[in-house]
Amino acid sequence: MIQEDKEKYSDILENSITYLENRGFENIKADIDGYETPKSYAKAGSDITITPDIVAVKEGRKHYFDISLKSEKPNLLKSKWLFLNELSKLKASRFRLITSRGHYAFTQEMLDATNLNKKVLIKI
Repeated sequence: MIQEDKEKYSDILENSITYLENRGFENIKADIDGYETPKSYAKAGSDITITPDIVAVKEGRKHYFDISLKSEKPNLLKSKWLFLNELSKLKASRFRLITSRGHYAFTQEMLDATNLNKKVLIKI
């Protein structure tokens, strides 16, 4: 999600955290009250920062998760996903997208547009 959508969809973020906890993820950091905030990454020479929605560890491997919901600013979301995908490759970790009913088609269109169409979605 982009920052403008976080408050609006905080319930989906909380449901996603519960889903991950039930599947054995540990050391969960989330960009929501009550959890430690994941590390943010700043673009040099600008005021743009990227913060993954959720970062968790399972079986010793770090996973970056982003919540995919319809957005008024799809280009920001595309940039965020591309960055997190490359970051996960550099750090030998995993990048996954979580989405929910009513947002599947939007998410698939975004994945196709960013050439990330091989990503398997977590549907909650």
